Amino acid sequence: MKKITSTFAFFALSCCFLLANAQKVKTNSGNPEILKSETTVNIEFVYDNISVGKYKNEPDYIKAKTEEYNNKEAGTGDTWATKWKTDKANRFEPKFIELFTINSGMTTKKDAKYTIIFKTLSMEPGFNVGVMRKNAEIDAEVWIVETEDRDKKVCTLTINNVPGGTAFGYDFDTGLRISEAYANAGKKLGKYLK
Repeated sequence: MKKITSTFAFFALSCCFLLANAQKVKTNSGNPEILKSETTVNIEFVYDNISVGKYKNEPDYIKAKTEEYNNKEAGTGDTWATKWKTDKANRFEPKFIELFTINSGMTTKKDAKYTIIFKTLSMEPGFNVGVMRKNAEIDAEVWIVETEDRDKKVCTLTINNVPGGTAFGYDFDTGLRISEAYANAGKKLGKYLK
């Protein structure tokens, strides 16, 4: 019994270590310390040209999933597609902003001096079918721009391999898994900029 408990503890710690190190924020240009003296920041989200899972673009993913669900039960695919689109504003963005503000110490304000543009590059929705599961994951570019002059990027960053899932595995809903990835991204970016 001790061997099983020790093995499980080692496995759990290894997973935590891998998750902590897998998601990295990297500064590509500029200096993110420009936000250190700021108490407010504007945050915007961009979803142009993202890949989803094995699909190179989001429209192909939505079409395939809508057809798959509609073939199983008429109308469920259309409901899923609507939810997929509204989850961005209703679930992903609020989770990101909530964890970002907690970890950065900044509040959001539309007319702040700087705007953070969070551009999602790819999403892996993951899955949970009870006996098997895979976390969601996102990759993104982050641009810090002057709110008054959006063409002036003062800093660019990337954040990759950000996992999303719940602690006890009750994340059967795709939107929940992805919203947790956005929460993790907000937390990681907030800490990095602080």
